[in-house]
Amino acid sequence: MPSTPRPLRKLGFLTIGLFDEADPRRGHETTLEIIELGERLGFDSAWLRHRHLQYGISSPVAVLAAASQRTRRIELGTAVTPLGWENPLRLAGDLATVDILSGGRLNPGVSVGPPMHYDRVRDALYPDTADAEDFSYERVRRLLAFVRGEPASAFRGTEGFEVFSDRVQPHAPGLGGRMWYGGGSLGSARWAGEHGMNLLTSSVVKAEAPDGPWDFAEIQLSLVRAFRAAHPDGEAARVSQGLAVIPTDSATPAQRAKYEEYAARRLPRTTAPQGPGRLLFAPDLVGPSAQIAERLHAHAAFREIDEVAFALPFTFELEDYVQILTDMATVLGPALGWKPADG
Repeated sequence: MPSTPRPLRKLGFLTIGLFDEADPRRGHETTLEIIELGERLGFDSAWLRHRHLQYGISSPVAVLAAASQRTRRIELGTAVTPLGWENPLRLAGDLATVDILSGGRLNPGVSVGPPMHYDRVRDALYPDTADAEDFSYERVRRLLAFVRGEPASAFRGTEGFEVFSDRVQPHAPGLGGRMWYGGGSLGSARWAGEHGMNLLTSSVVKAEAPDGPWDFAEIQLSLVRAFRAAHPDGEAARVSQGLAVIPTDSATPAQRAKYEEYAARRLPRTTAPQGPGRLLFAPDLVGPSAQIAERLHAHAAFREIDEVAFALPFTFELEDYVQILTDMATVLGPALGWKPADG
């Protein structure tokens, strides 16, 4: 039986936060300005991508700490932090600190696997333990345990004038229920569900059937259903979809041409699985909001979720992001059944 589309309950956006190497502050300030705009427009959440050794946000947790002091309501997330670069114990403390500072608004999204280009960075990242590092789901499990308050030390008590805790401090109640896993395979979707996480699905999935057919929406739907089947909350388990969406309602002709050319350049990668990981990409959705809403309502996976974090294109200008976010909040969101939060 075909599913019935759910009204969109939470509208969010995702940005990479680009900057000029010669002037990195401006790019970071622009990212913060975009998050502030998102709150004014009524968005429910703002998410940052994580980029190391590139000209994008390398420390989303630090940037979101700043954002937490310039906003009061909007939820703040990472989509995603690759744990291969992180020490779970140290990261747990940073996440809890920012969650406390934000008043319980942090939504950390993580993934596993070796760091990108690991052969090039391993000696800088793990000079003594590169061959022994575990990049499996165990790294996520450790992070979850520390965030949720399980012991991190065998000692709790006082030494001299100093008091020590056996769990990560500060402890942020509720943060353990706001941990997200960015998964593109059936295995990762099931694992996230079994461990009580929320699921972030993006514009990339793994084409696990060797001979097809490769229908992105149907593959993504299978992930959503596998996740919820494994999750203690079942159909109520939270899933957020992160397609690249560019409404053009108030765009200038020059902006529309730029957006269409951007999507056209990326379209060839959507026709078949890419690379040894057999990654399948979703087409970017560009056009008037009514047209985008129609396509989303026909999207098999979108019909079974009620949260989104639409991805902003990488290389656009601030005025483009302002136009896109404004159209999302004022035209596309309402067309999907969403109502803006109080600014």
